[in-house]
Amino acid sequence: MNPDNENFFEKVYAVARKIPYGRVTSYGAIARYLGTARSARMVGWAMNACNGREDVPAHRVVNRKGILTGKHHFEGTNLMQQLLENEGAEVEDSRIKNFGEIFWDPSEELGRVTGDKE
Repeated sequence: MNPDNENFFEKVYAVARKIPYGRVTSYGAIARYLGTARSARMVGWAMNACNGREDVPAHRVVNRKGILTGKHHFEGTNLMQQLLENEGAEVEDSRIKNFGEIFWDPSEELGRVTGDKE
């Protein structure tokens, strides 16, 4: 893996660790917070690469419409959905129904990161 990717992935994990219990964010929101708005897909790769690290709540990161696009990277059939529902998310057909209510925007909650540019 490219060392730059590893550094980016660690930045993604640092943001993911700050997502409060019962809240979710999107790949794009993390990318924007990191100053790399066009890197939402790479945030997804980082989430997939964390391989169930218990210190990274990857289940709290979904796509911009609240769809559980990363669910196939979790053990078991519905583990991502179960984890979210245990935290109060309402999930139907692999989509968070109360997405607007529980969405957490790191740029609003944590301020802006400096140093990274698109």
